[in-house]
Amino acid sequence: MIKIALLTLASLSLTGCFSFGEKEEEKVASLGERDIKYYSNKTVTSLEIPPDLTKPSSQNAFKLDNYVSNIQEDTVSFSDKDNAIKEASSILRTSSNVEVKRSGERRWLLVDKNPEAVWNLSKSFFKSHGFAIKKTNKKIGLMETDFLENHPEIPDRSLGIVRSMLKKAIAARYALPIVDKYRIRIEPNESGEKTVVYLSLTSMEEVLTKAGKDDENTIWQSRPKDQVLETEMLYRLMTFLGSDHAVAREKILAAKEDKKLTVDVAKGIGGYAKLAFSLSQYDTWDNMGWALDQLNIDVEDKDVKEGSFYINVARSEDKGIFSRMFGDDAIKKSFQIMVKQIDSTTTEVYFNDLSEENEQETIDFSYELLGDIAKQF
Repeated sequence: MIKIALLTLASLSLTGCFSFGEKEEEKVASLGERDIKYYSNKTVTSLEIPPDLTKPSSQNAFKLDNYVSNIQEDTVSFSDKDNAIKEASSILRTSSNVEVKRSGERRWLLVDKNPEAVWNLSKSFFKSHGFAIKKTNKKIGLMETDFLENHPEIPDRSLGIVRSMLKKAIAARYALPIVDKYRIRIEPNESGEKTVVYLSLTSMEEVLTKAGKDDENTIWQSRPKDQVLETEMLYRLMTFLGSDHAVAREKILAAKEDKKLTVDVAKGIGGYAKLAFSLSQYDTWDNMGWALDQLNIDVEDKDVKEGSFYINVARSEDKGIFSRMFGDDAIKKSFQIMVKQIDSTTTEVYFNDLSEENEQETIDFSYELLGDIAKQF
């Protein structure tokens, strides 16, 4: 009786941390009112993920010092959030005209500051939320944070106690950590007079395997994008860049949706896949950059005049024992994505194997990759 009473008491005391399979209606906070809590002392720098699941990239792209002198890679002390905000105030922290563009669920900013100022402010913005900057490539305007834990319902330190006390006593499903990282891309617009800013969210979650059994374990896997959270962070970035809070909120909510894109996958040169867009070359280039961000693909270099992206990605065929031993970064290969305008209404996107080996596995992979890109629209 004493044992049963203790277990009952323990389960009741932890009911606030558990979900018993019943989904309660969640109240979605209005834009600007969402409470976002990132645990800056719990940066996740290396997630152990099975090879058949998406593994976050830990590869640095090009080092900044290859292109810009006196630039140091960013390593942030999480105790210096206030300093990050003070630093931002010295970087053209004046009122700005920030426009919001939209296509489907995709939103991005058009800022009347130069790319250098937007770059520095964006770096300070992430610091103010406790993020470390994991990867930067100033040449192509790419900045990516490390993973941070996002408001877990049960802290990591409690999970072991919960499992040991209750996993065989009650059939409960407890909340496991969610971690987020952000990628921001900063480019001059077509006229070169303003700066285009894209922000994208990537999330991972820890999930149970063999729940309730003696060999119960957890693994990390990709989590569907929280579109509301991504929009909230875009709103916060917008105000950080100098837009008035009320004006920023109104602009994001009022952003008109462009006509939905129809992207076709077809057979191209040498049997490789190609995409067809009913857009100009610049607009297609713009959309391709966004799609690569959404798929979290490493972009090594790009050239808007040439219409090319140079990417590092692991073919599905190469994943297996080697990937399990050394990680996906060890088996990534370089490919080129070419954007070429065919006529006044059509632009095509080609997949180019830089090795020129023309393996059937690479041809098949071109359809997989470009097919995934087409699904983003």
